[in-house]
Amino acid sequence: MASVSVESAGRARSGEALLARVAEHGTASHAYFASESLVRGPEATRNLADAIHFLCALHGRHPGIVDHAARRVVEPGARAWLNIAAEAMAAERASLTRLSVAVGGIPSTPGGAGSETAILAQRAALATLALSDRRGCALGAALAFAADWASIRIILDAAAKRLGVDAPPSALAGPETLQAVADEAGEDAAARRALLFGAEQLALQHRGLWDLLEARQQARREY
Repeated sequence: MASVSVESAGRARSGEALLARVAEHGTASHAYFASESLVRGPEATRNLADAIHFLCALHGRHPGIVDHAARRVVEPGARAWLNIAAEAMAAERASLTRLSVAVGGIPSTPGGAGSETAILAQRAALATLALSDRRGCALGAALAFAADWASIRIILDAAAKRLGVDAPPSALAGPETLQAVADEAGEDAAARRALLFGAEQLALQHRGLWDLLEARQQARREY
């Protein structure tokens, strides 16, 4: 009976561990994301425009991470969530496109060619995660994306308010639902490891995006 209890506890912690990894490695903990210069001050318009355009380049196309994962995941509960999330992301992409149009062109930044190469590499890495045949990996990436998008929406909502663009609330699930899906999917040790691997790698890719955006901001300052 003791071993059964330990296994159950491990499953129950899968969602909590996933959200913790997103919080530690993803958008919310990045210094540039939390900086005043991103949403206030004389550089805010260019900085927000930069973030919007690069987010659009990374996540503004269909199929995205959630759509890819929906084709890989077979578990009924996870598939049900992915189908709902895919519909929500269609609305998010439409909103992101409206913002990219309203904000104008991408800010001129030294080293722009290198930035384009970096974002293409990130798109490829995210697609690899979301298309993984390793059970749990694609779902973990999709869940982490939904969790991290809640932080990204803070910036998008600030930009929408600044630009006078309508930005309906996100229909992506909240943390309780994401945690429940992860808990159910982490039925065994191998699935749990893959789930958390996909989540952590997604969070790190998003962190890399904010590293890139911060470097571009600094390059504009020095230009």
